[in-house]
Amino acid sequence: MNLADSEEMAAHLLLRGYALTDNLDEADLALVNTCTVRDHAEHRALSFLGRLRQWKREKEGRHIIFAGCAAQRLGEKLKKTFPYLDLVSGAREIDHFASLLDNSGLFSAAQGGEAQPHGITGYVTIMRGCDFACTYCIVPSVRGPVHCLPSADILAQAAQKARSGCPEIMLLGQTVNAWKEDGKTFADLLNEVSALPGVQRVRFVSPHPAFITPQFLAAVENNPKIARHIHLPVQSGSTKVLREMKRGYTRETLLEKIDALKERGFALSTDLIVGFPTETEADFEETLSLVQRAGFSAAYCFKYSPRQGTPAAQMKLLPEKILEERLDILLNKVKGLAEAAYAAQVGKEKEVLMESPNKGRTSDNFWAQTQKSYTIGTVVRSRIASAEDTLLMTRD
Repeated sequence: MNLADSEEMAAHLLLRGYALTDNLDEADLALVNTCTVRDHAEHRALSFLGRLRQWKREKEGRHIIFAGCAAQRLGEKLKKTFPYLDLVSGAREIDHFASLLDNSGLFSAAQGGEAQPHGITGYVTIMRGCDFACTYCIVPSVRGPVHCLPSADILAQAAQKARSGCPEIMLLGQTVNAWKEDGKTFADLLNEVSALPGVQRVRFVSPHPAFITPQFLAAVENNPKIARHIHLPVQSGSTKVLREMKRGYTRETLLEKIDALKERGFALSTDLIVGFPTETEADFEETLSLVQRAGFSAAYCFKYSPRQGTPAAQMKLLPEKILEERLDILLNKVKGLAEAAYAAQVGKEKEVLMESPNKGRTSDNFWAQTQKSYTIGTVVRSRIASAEDTLLMTRD
């Protein structure tokens, strides 16, 4: 989602005469788009902003824009700490980024044309914000409540990206499958996007388990263009901990939905938090057993990190040693499951969407390497010959 926001902001700058560079030394403008989900991420962004002071001094006319969730949380007081900062654009202001540039007096007027996407995946934000109130999460306070973008705008943007050479469309939102519009559901939107000319595959992130509905399951089951992979953040396998996190589901309902997805051929990845303040050894064991049952092909695992302004930040933290031990156990469990998931693909025929001449991803999100070279963006059907850790090798 931050990548999509960065591309959207960069597009407005491209239309005002800028070009992208990976070399900070040759840049005239630094756009710093930030995350604040974890305290460490925010500190890294602020540290980088501090280092940009010398960069700005080295060449006249350089500018710095600080954007995203950390910018939303810290606001205009950033300019008091970093007086050389030119513009602050919070996460809730991205839809008004063009006006911010125009009103600053620092940039020329936008010229006509469309910015071209990078790579084969076109990122399309379909909603912003979150209506949940998870006790550990700061996102709702910086992103605000759910705001669903109009389907007409979503389809127009997806169509433009497909025309520009993106055969894969990635739909984005904090709780992406909660999107709705006048009786139209996320399942309807998936089908409409997949029907656009040039679209060969549709992905989405991040769904919430509460919105894995029968209608959604029917849509994905009957539409082969919808990728057979879902990143489903479960956070914990303990009903007690899930209740204290205010996640809105139990272990039992979570497993029912995981089973329903697996029955339809989905590979699953997830997010997991270890060491939530009330997590007992028994709670942690429930997480391990759920992870085993789900057979996740990948997982992002984190030690609990308190965020200022969230209810859980007031709870007593578990000892760091326990957090480290549990994280190590979980990471080893996930590593073994990922290797097993890749090994289980050997002998199967897969459709690989090429992201480089010799490498791409299957519909269920496994990386595959081909023996022959293919045009980037094409879909190659090939049988899997072997699995090397987390890379499939094809027989083509």
